[in-house]
Amino acid sequence: MTSSLSRATWLRRNRTYQFRGRELKVTRGAPLPLGATPTPQGINFALLCRNGTAVTLALFDVCGVVPQAEIPLDPKVNRTGDHWHIRIDGLPADLEFSYGYRVDGPKGPKHAYNPDLILIDPNAPGMSCGKPWGHRGGPPRYSLIADFSRDDSVEVSPRIPREDSILYELHVRGYTIHPSSGVTHPGTYAGLIEKIPYLKDLGVTGVELLPVDEFDENDCPFRNPFTGERHRNFWGYNTITFAAPKAAYASDPTGTNPLTEFRSMVRAFHHEGMEVILDVVFNHTAEGGKGGPTYSFRGLDNALYYMLDDQGRYLNFSGCGNTVNGNHPIMREHVISSLRGYVARAGIDGFRFDLASVFGRDRTGNVLVEPPIVEMITEDGLLADVKLIAEPWDAGGLYQVGSFPFGNRWMEWNGKFRDDVRRFWKGDENMVPALASRICGSQDLYRDRSPLHSVNFITCHDGFTLWDLVSYNEKHNEANGEGNRDGCNYNHSWNCGVEGETDDPEVLKLRYRQVRNLMATLLLSQGVPMILGGDEFLRTQRGNNNAWCQDNEIGWVDWNRARDQADFLRFVTMLIALRKRHPVLRRRTFLTGEGPEPDIHWHGVKPNKPDFAPWSRTLALAYDGRRCDRERVVDRDLYIAFNAYHEPLEFVIPQSPTGRKWRRAIDTARPSPHDIVGLDQGPIVEFFKPQTLEARSLLVLVSESR
Repeated sequence: MTSSLSRATWLRRNRTYQFRGRELKVTRGAPLPLGATPTPQGINFALLCRNGTAVTLALFDVCGVVPQAEIPLDPKVNRTGDHWHIRIDGLPADLEFSYGYRVDGPKGPKHAYNPDLILIDPNAPGMSCGKPWGHRGGPPRYSLIADFSRDDSVEVSPRIPREDSILYELHVRGYTIHPSSGVTHPGTYAGLIEKIPYLKDLGVTGVELLPVDEFDENDCPFRNPFTGERHRNFWGYNTITFAAPKAAYASDPTGTNPLTEFRSMVRAFHHEGMEVILDVVFNHTAEGGKGGPTYSFRGLDNALYYMLDDQGRYLNFSGCGNTVNGNHPIMREHVISSLRGYVARAGIDGFRFDLASVFGRDRTGNVLVEPPIVEMITEDGLLADVKLIAEPWDAGGLYQVGSFPFGNRWMEWNGKFRDDVRRFWKGDENMVPALASRICGSQDLYRDRSPLHSVNFITCHDGFTLWDLVSYNEKHNEANGEGNRDGCNYNHSWNCGVEGETDDPEVLKLRYRQVRNLMATLLLSQGVPMILGGDEFLRTQRGNNNAWCQDNEIGWVDWNRARDQADFLRFVTMLIALRKRHPVLRRRTFLTGEGPEPDIHWHGVKPNKPDFAPWSRTLALAYDGRRCDRERVVDRDLYIAFNAYHEPLEFVIPQSPTGRKWRRAIDTARPSPHDIVGLDQGPIVEFFKPQTLEARSLLVLVSESR
């Protein structure tokens, strides 16, 4: 090479590569943006790898096994800082190919470089060679490219205010894979689109989807001890790559079809005025601990992306073998980029962060007061309008319900609401004060914020379903293959006298009353309610409270229950409508109970005499419809009475705050269709007249309009 010829020029002239018989033109490329980006001049590849000493770009057919081209990147030409980059012209314009990287680097306990492996690009929007759910074997999967440069197909989000939100948690596959679902494409994004009319009729305002980022459903090591059948990772809390929708959830899992179908699903929800919230898992990855597979992060920069001790061992605050090093600036940027991608490319309306308290730890696991990654998410401009929901605890003992950092921007899964409401209706002592706090928005937890920071729930994917909550005292996870050691041991459940399934009419009568009590308490409480999908028609997991590996009748939603439990489905649908009808149930600020016309009046079995003693099992309250905390909004008065005692009690009904007549709206002790009735359809209930509340029942009265 002559001195007058630059190294970059010499390389461009003398390196030639081919792909499918086509000659490729290779140039230096640009360090930004990260990932693979189509440009008018070719495709620009950019990868962040700090400690790697050798990086090679490998190009494959979409489902290829052997690279069609391998292009080494010269660290003096194709590297800017820690960004390795190259631009290639001549690749197929239809982007029907895949790619990955070989990376070599230093050895030692904190590094895991292996140039024999092809690594996935962590910034890719999809993975190649998508296969139907459960398919084992086949070609390896690498990174795909998608061209978003001319795409403006994201529909405007409905942006539903927090106070009007009713969330509904579901699993994309489990929701429609059962033969009873009646959809054309069961277990897919397209199948979920077919259920939107049902969800709209139910009245929920948005769905919260269990993880949709790529994961390997076949990585579960356990078997059913009774059948020998190999389990699957059904829930998907084991992410391989962030912001790449799972191909097996698409009706056509090949190429970029999963991304297209996923976006179509989001648009379909938006078209019907509903939001889509994603459950995202940034606390650990599918690479696990020592001996786990290497997909991407471990082979790129093990010590950068994961928390390690001085000997290079993985710190484990996630309970899954590794912990993402979320407060390293590089990982922070990657998390933000992934969230932005879902918002910009698909119009996602919010995120629920699994084990979000992991974000509150520094690189060695110590707890931070103001974690930088939480601040970045909080202040990011593109995320300014989306809902941010924290699961405010982790597997290392950090519990932040009511104290998640930068909380004014965040909502929290209120685990105390779940536990306290369960315990009250179970009949535990000293629960009336806690119940009063929970139904009023948990001011004891969110006093410096608002009721709308509390995501209230009785059940979620993790634990018993609503029907199982009143049918089992103990978990029954034997089929998981872990000796019934997995899953929570403290469920605050009560089987109403018989463990599991029964034909006893008295037990069943009590169970139906209890599920009405629990669901009514959820939807009559201040805050943002969340319902577990299928609870509205009492789906069961047969006592399994950790169905993460149950890709079968235990984990699937059986839509026959919607027919068999039509009375309860009707109850929940009308209960949601009642909540939507009354703004006093959807306050933006906390109740004060102060002034000449208090917004809330507390009662017990007698007017103005609430009983907060440890032995009490009763509580009543009345909302003043004139005090809705919304300008020029006047509602009707509401009276709600709770009787968790094991015998009937007489409640003396107080006068309504505005003096308008009461009409009965809900009585959970009455059989359908009298358990809940439409507006002004219930009988008049006289002031100061004793009203019998049956054992373990709830009563709601609504005043007339004038």
